[in-house]
Amino acid sequence: MTLQLIDYQLCRAQRPLFRAFNLTVGPGDIGAITGISGSGKSTLLADISGILTPAFSSLGEILFNGSSLRAIPIERRQVGILFQDDLLFPHLNVFENLLFGLPTEFSRAEKTTRIHDALTESGLGSYALRDIATLSGGQRARISLLRTLLSEPKLMLLDEPFSKLDRAMRSQFREWVFEQLDHQHIPVVLVTHDPEDIPDGSRIIELEMPDA
Repeated sequence: MTLQLIDYQLCRAQRPLFRAFNLTVGPGDIGAITGISGSGKSTLLADISGILTPAFSSLGEILFNGSSLRAIPIERRQVGILFQDDLLFPHLNVFENLLFGLPTEFSRAEKTTRIHDALTESGLGSYALRDIATLSGGQRARISLLRTLLSEPKLMLLDEPFSKLDRAMRSQFREWVFEQLDHQHIPVVLVTHDPEDIPDGSRIIELEMPDA
């Protein structure tokens, strides 16, 4: 499982937002994208996941295992995304939120087992029936990641997922997230403006303004 961006460049109204770059992220690797606000970091993730808005276009190749992602429908890309906001359903409890992450081919019993195992392993074993509104910010963030991982993604995108947490919680949650992703052994692309969010050994791309 390898993601490749080859001579990749994002454009708005035909004007490049940054200079073209190349990036290869293999299984268990992390590619970190940095740059100033408005440089196109989050929009780049939208392109990879297949939800790029018509206001933008891109040049170059987006390959996954040697095949173009552009030719693969969104629902078949198997891309997981973790955003700044947890995007949990407030009217559902923790268990019901996690159900949305599981592939449909699993039986109800299999889904229940997987959810309880995931909660137990993350230190939230007694939280299945908790109302989302009763959770702390850090707990909500953990549930959001678990829901994404339960969908068994082949590629994970992180869109500044730590930015809304306070510094103490941010450090703890960041360590936990990368520990969970290491177990998955899949390519990870992280977008961030904070160097502290980037694990050692990451492949770092700093988006540069195009030539005038």
